[in-house]
Amino acid sequence: MNDSSSTTISEQEPADGTPRPGDSYVQSFARGLAVLRSFGADAPQQTLSEVAERTKLTRAGARRILHTLLHLGYVEADGRLFRLTPKVLDLGYAYLSSLPVWTQAQPLLEDLTLSLRQACSATVLDGHDIVYVVRLSAHRTMSINLGIGSRLPAYCTSMGRVLLSGLSPDALRSKLSNMPLLKLTPATVTDIDALMEEIAQVRRQGWSLVQEELEQGLVALAAPVFDRSGKIVAAINASGQTAGPPVAHLLEHTLPKLLATAEKVSALVRMQK
Repeated sequence: MNDSSSTTISEQEPADGTPRPGDSYVQSFARGLAVLRSFGADAPQQTLSEVAERTKLTRAGARRILHTLLHLGYVEADGRLFRLTPKVLDLGYAYLSSLPVWTQAQPLLEDLTLSLRQACSATVLDGHDIVYVVRLSAHRTMSINLGIGSRLPAYCTSMGRVLLSGLSPDALRSKLSNMPLLKLTPATVTDIDALMEEIAQVRRQGWSLVQEELEQGLVALAAPVFDRSGKIVAAINASGQTAGPPVAHLLEHTLPKLLATAEKVSALVRMQK
């Protein structure tokens, strides 16, 4: 059977509620996105077999998609190895350019970074993760190398808890119940009831403080960004090391500046059509 053969059983979508092929779901497109997402920091280059294994596609299916992406310029080949090309960045840039508010907000976050001498960022919620749309680093505060488009789990990050606080209690519990709640450090909260209470406290006070739950030695403060309807649409934060200023100092000096900047960014969001 050649590569143009019909779809095999192993390429069928699982019977777990995943959309089936039809007028409103293009399976081949979904598989192409899965192949793109299979590349990352842990797999910057892959063989055909590795792509097939990571995406649960047959070798024939993975080959067709890789050759299509190769033809379109989104991947390149070096012998048996495939890797993404810079053209993939066009996809992410299209999102950012469609939301000019983040270009307008960057100077505000630059001012905050200079004032606090701490790394400052803005993120939005996507599924179980936060995704960085602005990232400014005063100095290296984390062992993780973060940039625009980077993802971190929402449940154990300050910005994630701010974003999750915008959900109703029922929606929040449902989302947490479907998240992989991993114990990343001894301090990471993974109990759903405890997380519900932590996030309810964030909702009441209007900001989040997370210490050493994502990474040991890291402390972060986050504040919400609201749209004109009062919905939380993004979060901004300032992060540093626990060896730095004590929490009392952060709450007294860092938090007011963070909240003021969040309100300025919210004002920009509310101006958008």
